[in-house]
Amino acid sequence: MTAPDSLDGTDPLLRGVGLDAQTRCAHYATARDVVALRFACCPAYWSCHRCHAELADHPAVPVPAGEFDRPHVLCGVCRTELSVTAYLALEATADPACPACGAPFNPGCAAHAPLYFDVPASGSPAGDADPAAQP
Repeated sequence: MTAPDSLDGTDPLLRGVGLDAQTRCAHYATARDVVALRFACCPAYWSCHRCHAELADHPAVPVPAGEFDRPHVLCGVCRTELSVTAYLALEATADPACPACGAPFNPGCAAHAPLYFDVPASGSPAGDADPAAQP
């Protein structure tokens, strides 16, 4: 089952494969998989990079460092939007959670940061890092 549109008309546009009410998808569905991310290439929030690959008609474009102060991360529990900078700071902690509602985020998501944001594999802002060195 795919759910390519918003779960309800009041939410930001959410896309993914088999979305639940807290943005979990067919690919990532643990209790902590409650973050949706917006790539630089489209206005929708996506449950994961694999959902984007399956449903979008274009390749994913990571958010450039110059946009890290803008909201590109959505808590699936309370719908709070976070800037990339705020989200990456949370992911750098031992137990990341939404600052608004306290919902725990999956700490393993930090490993995928380079797929969503212009950061090196370590998950910190790229700055002068060589993009060719990224996975």
